Amino acid sequence: MGQSLSQLYVHLTFGTKYRESLINQADEERLHSYMAGILKNFESPALIINSVPDHVHILFRLSKNYALAKVVEEVKKQSSKWIKGIGKGYLSFTWQTGYGAFSVSSRAVEIVRKYIRNQKRHHRTKSYVEELERLFMENGVIEFDPEFYWR
Repeated sequence: MGQSLSQLYVHLTFGTKYRESLINQADEERLHSYMAGILKNFESPALIINSVPDHVHILFRLSKNYALAKVVEEVKKQSSKWIKGIGKGYLSFTWQTGYGAFSVSSRAVEIVRKYIRNQKRHHRTKSYVEELERLFMENGVIEFDPEFYWR
């Protein structure tokens, strides 16, 4: 019998629509746990999830059975629906349309995990736009068009 093996790590990030500061610190842990549950249902376990008021970062291992686009779609769709149900302050909550997803070598997993863990400190001096533009440059993303990405 044949065997299919894969070990694909993904650093995923996406923001709230128009980068509005909508994620309340009091609700972060529940949001992260909910997102981890969605990823688990798609056989793509989260290694770490962290957020600041206008965006989230997730490091996870992508299942060999699901396409990245499907996993991201479900994480965004289901978490948006869930967060709208936890309080009146979230009734208009929406994630941005796009996302950034970057492959992570198994050797760099701990580096990315630390980077995600330190998001709050990191964003005292850098905006999400600056952070993403640096990630795009470091990862050789040439298709980036700010007119469309930030919607």
